[in-house]
Amino acid sequence: MAPSVQQLPEETLVVSTEKAVPIVVKTPEESPKVKRQINLEGGKTDAKYPQYLPTWNHGQKYPPLEPFNYIEHGKDADPSFKDLLPEGSKIQKLTPSIGSEVTGVQLSKLSPAGRDQLALLVAQRKVVAFRDQDFADIPAKDALEFGSHFGRHHIHPTSGSPEGYPELHIVHRYGPTGSEIDSFFDNRTSAVSWHSDVSYEAQPPGVTFLYIFDTPEVGGDTLFANQVEAYNRLSEPLKERLHRLKAVHSGFEQAQFSRDRGGVVRREPVKNEHPIVRTHPATGEKALYVNAGFTRSIVGLKKEESEALLAFLFNHIGRGVDYQARVRWAPKTVVAWDNRVTVHSATTDWRTGERRHLARITPQADAPYETPYVKIEEPVKT
Repeated sequence: MAPSVQQLPEETLVVSTEKAVPIVVKTPEESPKVKRQINLEGGKTDAKYPQYLPTWNHGQKYPPLEPFNYIEHGKDADPSFKDLLPEGSKIQKLTPSIGSEVTGVQLSKLSPAGRDQLALLVAQRKVVAFRDQDFADIPAKDALEFGSHFGRHHIHPTSGSPEGYPELHIVHRYGPTGSEIDSFFDNRTSAVSWHSDVSYEAQPPGVTFLYIFDTPEVGGDTLFANQVEAYNRLSEPLKERLHRLKAVHSGFEQAQFSRDRGGVVRREPVKNEHPIVRTHPATGEKALYVNAGFTRSIVGLKKEESEALLAFLFNHIGRGVDYQARVRWAPKTVVAWDNRVTVHSATTDWRTGERRHLARITPQADAPYETPYVKIEEPVKT
């Protein structure tokens, strides 16, 4: 099995629309331990946005997530995208089946109708890169307000976050070679790890946003795979069989990895069962919903059977370069993708020590569900 996403050193590891209130654990003798990236750099930094450098507060503890009523904004959105893609904007496909790049649109200025259409566009194209955005420069609370349109903010249990904004998941890697990443490659040939973010939650994320602060001149691209097309490529008998199966998605390994490194665990880990084939509520498309990062086993199958079938599905997804896209980061880029119908992986391919620093807004969505299998009839040969 591919390495779990929480095992990769590519990044410094590092829910309602209302701000969650942490339970801060203190003893009379001492304050909670707080680790700050700025201190690891000696109190000064060349980060372009130092206010977004990660911190890890061991005193922050959050209760288990409760169910919430999710509204799918893409379902009834105007498919002409008139409020999202005005005259003068430009949209270009990255590949035929997945990925688009948009210029001439400012996401932070979108009306509610434009945000609804954004949800639909991302569901259709799976991942969309928006260039020349102002997310890095507007207040964090405004970026979070934008994200709250798409669901309840998820607070990551183990990642770093800027002080005061635990809803922002910080992706960060900085420093010379000869450290953690080289140790990682002593035992592995690749750091690629396809995953769908925190799929172990009962209501995992849907439309998700990642925006850049610092990036290497070359390297650190993000790869995306189309889970709808991965499903469509399977034979009809296998599709039909998968429709009757569920898989276990677990966050326990991620939490233990953080604990083993002296990291934070803000919320106790969970595991949940999700259908292997889920349906998107806006498009009706069926997609594979398994990933090497968090999917552990198939319910009802014996260990060897489960491992063999998951290994096939993981390999099928990972080798499908004809339904994958590669997004190259540039300053002022915001990438939006739908975690329900994609998997993604960072690439750890630069050795210059340049900083790679991003923030993720992760709205939760619907609980995964499946709709009945429908056989695709082959055209009659004449």
